[in-house]
Amino acid sequence: MTEPSTSGEPANDDSVARLAELSDRVAACRRCQELADARNSTVFGVGDPAAKILFVGEAPGADEDRQGEPFVGRAGKLLNDIIAACGLTREEIYICNILKCRPPGNRNPSPGEAENCREYLDGQIAAVDPEYIVCWGTVAAQNLLGSKETIGRLRRRFLEHNGARVLCTYHPSYLLRNPAAKKDVWDDMKMLFADMGISLPGKKKK
Repeated sequence: MTEPSTSGEPANDDSVARLAELSDRVAACRRCQELADARNSTVFGVGDPAAKILFVGEAPGADEDRQGEPFVGRAGKLLNDIIAACGLTREEIYICNILKCRPPGNRNPSPGEAENCREYLDGQIAAVDPEYIVCWGTVAAQNLLGSKETIGRLRRRFLEHNGARVLCTYHPSYLLRNPAAKKDVWDDMKMLFADMGISLPGKKKK
């Protein structure tokens, strides 16, 4: 019997080329003048272009803006710990954000900014074609799904977006402020992997 796998099919040249073309367009994008003027770098996405699981966050923070990579810094380290506890690496997932530029002061993206970036997000999802999407936090979930529900109401059920099963959970930065919610996120990860036919440990690894 074949063991369940989190690995997608090998990335084809078309997916890689589509992501590269989108990344170049993002790097040159100035649709949001305020963000373009303030950024050090755009933050496109990283990971496996053929991943079964795609993570969507909110927007780059200061560390991401400096390094040009999503989910770095303290929140990124916590996300890495969650990924490792699931038996995966960042390289086996595709990770991106609703916005590709940092909002000044790490404020939430405005509706207009999210709309300006939506073409790029949709392009990434189409190129990767994941089976599962995990929305990290309210901003990511509401923007991807076009919902006004809070993350607390969106959790614990699978939703759908363009053929992918969508699971919503708390953002790692929220967990830094509210460590008790780590158990909730771990429950969400167990739910995700159970749907994939994979059993995770009973409680989150330290």
